[in-house]
Amino acid sequence: MIAGIIGVALVLQTGGSACAAPPSTTTKSGKATFYELAGTSGNCSFEVPADDLYVALGPAQYAEGASCGAYLDVTGPKGKVRVKVFDSCPECAPGHLDLSRTAFKKIGAEIDGIIGIKYKLVKNPSVPGPISVRIKEGASQYWFAARIDNHANLLSSVKVASSGGGFTSAHRTDFNYWLIDGGAGPGPFKIKITDVYGRTSTVTGIKMTPGTVQKTGVRASSGSSSSTESSTASSTKKKASPSASASGAASPAASASESASGSASAKVKTSVSPKPSPSASSASPLLESATTDPAAGAAPTDPEVALAAAEDTAAC
Repeated sequence: MIAGIIGVALVLQTGGSACAAPPSTTTKSGKATFYELAGTSGNCSFEVPADDLYVALGPAQYAEGASCGAYLDVTGPKGKVRVKVFDSCPECAPGHLDLSRTAFKKIGAEIDGIIGIKYKLVKNPSVPGPISVRIKEGASQYWFAARIDNHANLLSSVKVASSGGGFTSAHRTDFNYWLIDGGAGPGPFKIKITDVYGRTSTVTGIKMTPGTVQKTGVRASSGSSSSTESSTASSTKKKASPSASASGAASPAASASESASGSASAKVKTSVSPKPSPSASSASPLLESATTDPAAGAAPTDPEVALAAAEDTAAC
């Protein structure tokens, strides 16, 4: 029973590498509310999806940015919707999904404010386009920072090589950028992306052009363990969002110190949601007990809450 609750959150340290099973795709129960962005982006630093279907997760399930870019199928009283993990919801306990208004209206009555739901992580979802890379404002040959989008599955690792050099591992931030504090050179870059199922995609021709979304020819929406590569990348200038802009300086120390609290976009809550548990932001997800909100008619939340597996899964 305990092993079932722990599920994918159990991490085994072996030979210096963190190994974990792929995340669970079983259906879980919870509740949903909705919100609207007051800014232009969420904590994951993505542009707002064209279909306006996205979700914010509480601290345990947001997992310091590890869940960014994944997709969930959410079923409510009126039907089912697929949403992209786009933002964090500091007040949300495990199993409480804060949907965009558009997504909420597809599965429930807006007037209800809170509805009971079923949801699950989607493996190998279809995505709107090929993998794209955005180099962060303030990045240089001495400090590398990139956001990866349209990767479909949860990511395990990102490695970067420049000008024929070897690959260097990047580390993920809670605002969904992958950093190499000592830099990766001037570029152009080759970036190797590995998801939690061991699927590897390699994109090349990524330039050191901060603030620009560079589209590649690589799609990572289906298949199992495989490797694909693109030799070119096209660029599209995007207006900097609050969560993706440098904090007034290009130095590694200043940029690397960004946190979710500094990059979070303001939210406008349009429904009445239950007050968060005093321990919701600090309790271990493994210790969360199933809860029910009778007033909202919500189904019990599942104690198996982690969406993201540990990094370096491919090393297993």
